[in-house]
Amino acid sequence: MKKLVGSEAIVVTASARERSGDRGRFGTVLLRVTAVVTLAVLGVGVALPAWAAPSVTATIGVGVQPYGVAFSPDGTKAYVTNRTDNTVSVISVANNTVTPPPIGVGAQPFNVAFSPGGTKAYVTNRGDGTVSVIDVATNTVTLPPILIGVGTQPFDVAFSPGGPKAYVTNPGANTVSVITVATNTVAATIPIPGLAQPLGVAFSPDGTKAYVTNTGTSTVSVIRVSDDTVTGTIGVGANPVGVAFSPDGTQAYVTNNTAGTVSVINVVDNTVVGLPIPAPTQPYAVAFSPDGTKAYVTNVNAIMVSVISTGLAPFPPVAPAALPPTGADASGTLVFATALTLAGVAVAAGARLRIIRQR
Repeated sequence: MKKLVGSEAIVVTASARERSGDRGRFGTVLLRVTAVVTLAVLGVGVALPAWAAPSVTATIGVGVQPYGVAFSPDGTKAYVTNRTDNTVSVISVANNTVTPPPIGVGAQPFNVAFSPGGTKAYVTNRGDGTVSVIDVATNTVTLPPILIGVGTQPFDVAFSPGGPKAYVTNPGANTVSVITVATNTVAATIPIPGLAQPLGVAFSPDGTKAYVTNTGTSTVSVIRVSDDTVTGTIGVGANPVGVAFSPDGTQAYVTNNTAGTVSVINVVDNTVVGLPIPAPTQPYAVAFSPDGTKAYVTNVNAIMVSVISTGLAPFPPVAPAALPPTGADASGTLVFATALTLAGVAVAAGARLRIIRQR
């Protein structure tokens, strides 16, 4: 377990040495997948294979109360929201340094997401009910911000595959805002039934549906993306927060914060599969590894990240003939983490991640 202090982002690498006779899933030189997690100030414990040794390789000073974090699609930079400073720090992945000055955004920025093309990023500002739009090429804010509404408390944001629209959850108004990305305008508002308090949102890989976690009603709303309509409700555990789709689009995982479980949803028919997976210390955020064989879940009270073996086949499938004769290696795989709360998780991708041999 690593001890952290102050408002810092940390960079972690995970390395592994092959043991004699050990034919592990992850390869032989470097753990082939890492996750971006938001860590508690007091530290983090990550459940990894016995032969994998994570280590902190650098600390990066950012703003006060860093919260959300996201990588650009090309893997060259990361954005970190600083809730108290009302800024976004820009981190250069190549040398783990902050590019000054920080980007000024709205009040109490929480989450951040890059558009699929990497040209812009959206930042949800809970304090003033807006979404800031950042020009990624210049690291500057495009004015004016997108107005969601006073008291809406915009929380999470996700871009649809291909990026024509983005969804923003508004727990203060029990709605989801639909943003037209080309014009940075609100095109529609989706009401979520009941006192839902929607928090997490994710699009399916094919872009046909989105799942929204409703912490107030312990449900997941199913939204048909073609016409931004709620088509169903899935009952899950108490106080769901995080949601993520597997890369192959067959399953979705939902963290149930109060219940201390993770629900598995069959995406084809929107039903919960089997019994929930125990995660007894307030699970919060969830993300899949790029091949879908692992899921990472942050646990607030335990100050740790749980690793779940999903049982899914690696995605995309790799023909046996294409595998190298010996375990390959991966160099330069990084993890960025912000040191405030266990509040977000994403998977490092793009230029900084290379998939290595599976056995």
